[in-house]
Amino acid sequence: MARLIIRQYPDPILRKLCEPVDHTDPSIQKLARDMLDTMYHAQGRGLAAPQVGIPIQLFVMDPNWKNGTQTPYICANPDISALDDTTRKCEEVCLSIPDRPVMVTRPARVMLRWRDAEDQTFGHELTGDAAIIAQHEADHLKGRLCIDYENSAP
Repeated sequence: MARLIIRQYPDPILRKLCEPVDHTDPSIQKLARDMLDTMYHAQGRGLAAPQVGIPIQLFVMDPNWKNGTQTPYICANPDISALDDTTRKCEEVCLSIPDRPVMVTRPARVMLRWRDAEDQTFGHELTGDAAIIAQHEADHLKGRLCIDYENSAP
């Protein structure tokens, strides 16, 4: 596996609207593995493809690895929807914007639907940190960053 360079704000690629993943591209599986390796090395819990310079709808995350259990997600062409009106306000940090934590309010319970690097379809209800991380990473695929929430209503 290769460690990739994490792009830093204000790199313009972080603001790009990403294209859908082409699952016929054989490099997607290697990219996903390299992204996971990069994320773990950087001590992150999520990483989106535009953060490594590739504007496609792909992110990886592992909400629990810092607790000792690796449970990686590889999410291509994700779709996230809130399951109710409950929200959670928490501090978010971003590997592309180091040393700038931001308080963000997001839906606390979401449904994440995605395809993995091998084009298998999945859907999981996420709560807690997993829900927050998935939404943060999905924002990257739309050119949105956590700092965009700094002056939003609570």
